[in-house]
Amino acid sequence: MALMPLDQALRLLLDQADQRQVSDVETVGTHAAAGRILARPIIAQHTLPPWPNSAMDGYAVRSAEVQPGQPLPVSQKVFAGQMPPALQPGTCARIFTGAPLPEGADAVEMQENVEVQDDGQAVFTQAVRAGRFVRPAGEEALPGQEKLAAGARLGPIELAMAASLGLTKLDVYRRLRVAVLSTGDELVQPGQPLQPGQIYNSNRVLLQQWLQRLGCEVLDLGCLPDNLQEIRSRLSSLDNVDLLLSSGGVSVGEADYLGQLLREEGEVGFWKLALKPGKPMTFGSYQGIPFMGLPGNPVSTLVTFALLSRPYILRCMGLPEVAPKGFPVPVDFAVPEPGSRREFMRVGWRNGRAQQYDNQCSGILSSAAWADGLLEIPENTTCQPGDLLNFYPFSELLG
Repeated sequence: MALMPLDQALRLLLDQADQRQVSDVETVGTHAAAGRILARPIIAQHTLPPWPNSAMDGYAVRSAEVQPGQPLPVSQKVFAGQMPPALQPGTCARIFTGAPLPEGADAVEMQENVEVQDDGQAVFTQAVRAGRFVRPAGEEALPGQEKLAAGARLGPIELAMAASLGLTKLDVYRRLRVAVLSTGDELVQPGQPLQPGQIYNSNRVLLQQWLQRLGCEVLDLGCLPDNLQEIRSRLSSLDNVDLLLSSGGVSVGEADYLGQLLREEGEVGFWKLALKPGKPMTFGSYQGIPFMGLPGNPVSTLVTFALLSRPYILRCMGLPEVAPKGFPVPVDFAVPEPGSRREFMRVGWRNGRAQQYDNQCSGILSSAAWADGLLEIPENTTCQPGDLLNFYPFSELLG
C-alpha cells in the first residue's frame, strides 16, 4: 500500500472539515470569549476616538499663531477625561496625552520643544505644522466600519479591540466537542503503581491540554483496554460529538482492536502517511463521527496532531487560515542521506541556528521538551550546515 503524501492528507482533512464546520452560534461575554471564533463581524457603533485628542503631553495651539521664540500665554490646562472650553485666540493650552483638543486648536507641540518662562508663558523653539501630534476623531473607527471579520480567532488583542468599542458580548461559534481516548493494557494513569510491562500515559495529558488551548470542549473517554467488545460498547454510547480522537491501537496488529473496529464498522479515509514520525496516522469515521487515530508513540502523537489534527479542528471551528506559520532558518547539522518520507525533527534555536536533539526516536518525549519547535525536511532532500529549512515554533503550533 502506497504511503499518502502529507499534503494530500491535509487537503483531504480540510475538505472534510469544510463540510463539517460548526454552524451553531452562541453569545458569550467578552471575558469568556478567549480562543473562540467570531461568528459575526464586529461593527463599530460609535466614532472612536469621539473627538480629536492629544498624542503627547505638551501644548495645544493654533499652528498659524506659533512663532519660534515668541511667547504665548497659557490660557488653560486640559487633562484626559475633561471636555475643555474653546482655545482663546493668541494663547496655548497645556494638554496631556489623551485629552480632547480644545476647539480652535489644530496642533500639539510636545513639551520637550517648549520652554516655560518664569511668568508662565510658553516659548516654542520651532514652527508647528497643523495636525502635529493630534489624533483625529474617528481615527480608530467610524460608525458602520467592520473592525473584525467573521472567522477571526479571539485573542487578547481582538478582545481589547471589542472592549474599545464598548462591547461586552460577542457572537461566536460553539466549541468543537472532541472525545479523547487512549488504548492499551500497558498504559497507567500517573499516580497509580506501575506493574511489570506498564508505562504512564502521557498522550492523554498532551491531547487534552492541547485541545483545551485550541478552545475545544473535551470529553475524556479514558484509557480503553485491549478488548474488542469493551471498546465497541464504550464507543456505541457516544452522542453529540464532533470528533473522536485516539492515540494508539489503530494499526493492523493483533492487539490493535480500535483499528479493527474502525475497519469493520466504520470507514477509513486514509491510513499510513509518508511522514516521519507519524506514519500510522489514520482518518475515517465511526457511526458517522469523524475519527482520527494518532500513533501511540508520544512524539508521533505530537507531530501528527500539530500537522493534521490542529488544522482540521481549527477549520471545523470556523477559522479560514489554519496553516501553521513557519520560516526558514539555517541548520547546524547535515542530513547526508535523503529520506522517502517528509521528516519533522525536534530542534532547538541555539546561537542563531537550528540544532537537532541527539535522539530523534519517536518515543523520546524529552526531545520535544528540550526543543523550540519542529524542523521540516522534505522528501528526497539532503542538507549541509548553513542550509535553510522551514522551522515551525511550538509557540505557533500549540495555539
